[in-house]
Amino acid sequence: MMLDAAPEDQVRALVDAYGDAVYFARADVFEDMCHDNFQMTLVEPDGTTFWDKASYLERVRGRHPFEGEASYGIYSIDVAGDQIARAHLWVDVPPLRYEDHLGFVKEGGSWKLLTKVFRTAARLDGQE
Repeated sequence: MMLDAAPEDQVRALVDAYGDAVYFARADVFEDMCHDNFQMTLVEPDGTTFWDKASYLERVRGRHPFEGEASYGIYSIDVAGDQIARAHLWVDVPPLRYEDHLGFVKEGGSWKLLTKVFRTAARLDGQE
């Protein structure tokens, strides 16, 4: 990562790496990116599901990468005090598009992904 870059640029680089890693099922990227206390929460109409870092890495390792260009878009990134940041984005994991809210903390001079709260935003295959 660009340690001499502005905090916003550092976080944007992480979010770009995140979008690529989701699309291409890169557990190795998440192993380094995620804080040891990482927590992920899927919010669905019928309830919520929670994963810790180990469970998330297993989930990523359990699927195949998609072909072509990574498909994601960043809505916004906010950095506060060069200590915490959040990113709001969408990312495609066909046949679904997810809306992700990511929380980052800066620890030991590096930004780490601490929280991911997400929901299904749309189906890409036209199914309901």
